[in-house]
Amino acid sequence: MADAGDVRRLALALPHVEEIDSHGFDFRVGGKGFVWSYPERRPGKPRVIRTDIAVLFVGDEAEKQALLLGEPTVFFTTPAYDGWPLVMLRLAEVDAARLAELVTDAWRMRAPAAIASELDQEDGLPGAAPR
Repeated sequence: MADAGDVRRLALALPHVEEIDSHGFDFRVGGKGFVWSYPERRPGKPRVIRTDIAVLFVGDEAEKQALLLGEPTVFFTTPAYDGWPLVMLRLAEVDAARLAELVTDAWRMRAPAAIASELDQEDGLPGAAPR
């Protein structure tokens, strides 16, 4: 079971990551967001920052749909995210190793090529527990 602390540890272990000041967590690379706390919106109520749910960049609609259909207890979306390559991840439904893969994949898709190549030269996923 992963949590916001795991997201923070894993994201900050990646090269050139910047944490944006927020009520939850918000990480960027090259000025582009790749994982952040879910800003839940309910009609007629103030927005609530959910640190038990991460919003992840996934690259494209095909990957988004594969995650949503393949693991509906882990990933979800809302109409506000229609047309965006983003999914919401229930952190309690994944372990640290799976979270490391997801966060690193999101980082790779958003990082400029020169920065992404730094990670390609390393072994394993930064911040992941050894297997």
